[in-house]
Amino acid sequence: MRHGNEIDTPRGPARVDVDLPGSDSTTLLVLGHGAGGSVDAPDLVALRGVAVAAGVAVARVTQPYRVAGRRAPAPAGQLDEAWVAVVTALLDRWPSTRTLVVGGRSSGARVACRTAGTVGASGVVALAFPLYPPGRPERSRAAELRTGLPTLVLNGDRDPFGVPAPGPGVRVEVRPGERHDLRVDPAGTAELVLDWLREHGWAD
Repeated sequence: MRHGNEIDTPRGPARVDVDLPGSDSTTLLVLGHGAGGSVDAPDLVALRGVAVAAGVAVARVTQPYRVAGRRAPAPAGQLDEAWVAVVTALLDRWPSTRTLVVGGRSSGARVACRTAGTVGASGVVALAFPLYPPGRPERSRAAELRTGLPTLVLNGDRDPFGVPAPGPGVRVEVRPGERHDLRVDPAGTAELVLDWLREHGWAD
């Protein structure tokens, strides 16, 4: 069952596409898009499909700047503020949620990591986490992955944005032959996330 609507945030309306499993779900997976991309990216769509089939409610969030038709992302603080507003609204809408997992691809993964504690998430899924700007490894964003929560990172071995190293609570799955878009095998990427969700008891 699919629902789509807009949610007001301090940074303008965000769009949310929600897919619900056939039975009641106690796990909500909220996913964000990349900086210039959309929630219809192959990896996000594939993950949506397998998660819903495994009894997880999935919400894909389009940030206000994209709803407004802009490709250049808003500043990080504004992205985080809008994201927190949307996730809070979703939790109010589905009070039966016992487990919240947040994530996304690229910029969306960074937003999810930075705000995971604020929204009360139980875990984080980071697809194509952009460890550093291409060619600038000295500008590492590895600290954003240290959320203190179970975190799954899936990056391609050819990603020009780098591949994070595993750490306490952070599992890294390196996808062979993949670049930043993770387009080679989105189904395989989605299955790795589903296995991780099941390990934690968050999916059927």
